[in-house]
Amino acid sequence: MSQTVDVDGMTLTMPAGWWVWKYDDSAFHRNQFQSFANGSKAVDVVALGADGALWLIELKDYRHYRRTKPSSVFAEMAAKVRSTLAGLAVARLRANDSTEKTRAQQAMDCTQLRVALQVAQSAKPNRLFPQVLDPLDALLQLKRVVGVVDAHPVCVVGAMNHRRCPWTTAPTAPA
Repeated sequence: MSQTVDVDGMTLTMPAGWWVWKYDDSAFHRNQFQSFANGSKAVDVVALGADGALWLIELKDYRHYRRTKPSSVFAEMAAKVRSTLAGLAVARLRANDSTEKTRAQQAMDCTQLRVALQVAQSAKPNRLFPQVLDPLDALLQLKRVVGVVDAHPVCVVGAMNHRRCPWTTAPTAPA
């Protein structure tokens, strides 16, 4: 059975046999690790594939919200990947919630690390919603910053779904 998770108005649907964890909302990250080392950010989702690959997934939606942070998306992504991996290593030993401790242990027992960045941006950029990333350059930029973790990261700019993503992404249906 597939699992879904809502991330800031986007629904990720993972294939059967995967587990998915909205790590940046976990009790461990929010209550124990987030304030470590003057603040630790985290990727949106940690997912473990049936093949043992651990995916660190970040979603950005710039169709309705402007980017206001001064750093590049790629520098932010690299910091989140680093902090998430550190957080998972600590959570497997120190998480107060036993389910989160087990998930972190399973994540650390992975056979491969994968990184994915999905960015939705306006199809018709304008002054209010400019193009944040150049789709032709984004993958190269991502490889530069996370290549030591994943030499072949996935970077999807514009399209919601891509053949390189084993999951599907769709806007969350209004309640």
